[in-house]
Amino acid sequence: MNYEELIREANIAKEYSYSPYSHFRVGAALLTKSGKIYRGCNIENASYGATICAERTAVVKAVSEGEKSFEAIAIVSDNEDFTYPCGVCRQFLSEYGLDIIVVLPGKEQARVITLGELLPEAFLPADLDGVKK
Repeated sequence: MNYEELIREANIAKEYSYSPYSHFRVGAALLTKSGKIYRGCNIENASYGATICAERTAVVKAVSEGEKSFEAIAIVSDNEDFTYPCGVCRQFLSEYGLDIIVVLPGKEQARVITLGELLPEAFLPADLDGVKK
C-alpha cells in the first residue's frame, strides 16, 4: 500500500496542533480497516499530565465514531526525521492490535513498521484473562 495520502493527512492534522509549551507540533492520521481516515494533533495543557498526543487524539475520534479496527497510522512532526509514538501511545494503540502499521516519514524515505515491533512484550487485554472477577 502507498501511504502518501495518510502522510498528507497527518501533515494537515499537525497544522491544528496546540503546543504552546513544547512547540513540538505532531500530527497523526489513522486509517481504519473500513478505509476511513481520522486525523489527530497533539493538544497540550498547562497541567502537563493533561496533554494528549496526536496518536491518541486520532484513536479517540475514531472509536467515538464506532471504529475499532485499524490498518495503519502515520505520525509526523516538524523534525526532519522519524517521530516515533511515545510509550503511552504505543500501549494505547496496542488495545486495537499489534498488527497496526506505523508509518514514520523521514528526511529521505518513510519507515514502515508494525506496532508489535515497536512494543515487544506488550500488555494486552488477554493478559487480564487470569484476573479474578
